[in-house]
Amino acid sequence: MFLPISIRRRLIVGAIGAGAVAGTLLATAGTAAADPPPRPANCTAADIAGVAAGVAASLSTYLYTHPDVNGFYTGLQDQPKDQIRDNVQNYFNANPQEQADLENIRQPLADARQRCQWTPLLGDSSATP
Repeated sequence: MFLPISIRRRLIVGAIGAGAVAGTLLATAGTAAADPPPRPANCTAADIAGVAAGVAASLSTYLYTHPDVNGFYTGLQDQPKDQIRDNVQNYFNANPQEQADLENIRQPLADARQRCQWTPLLGDSSATP
């Protein structure tokens, strides 16, 4: 039995379309089903939060015991956002010991993020303090 040309075209186009959809599904099924590699030990959100809490406590203590640095950072709140980065850099250029102190305080969090390949979900990870 012969089918009219228009029906044959529809069947051929339908078969090609179904094949393309099936091929796409099969090609991506392996990558979608693959589990991501496990995180290293002690790399849960709670672990990172614990390290961040320790860094925050150390930073608070440092700022309370260094009123000049505390005053500088407090004063940044009143400045236009587009000037803050330059002002911080100028402050650190004039006060390299304070910069080193703050970098050392933050280092445990930087190390944990590096080891755990943790990307902050909010904010700027390069922000200082």
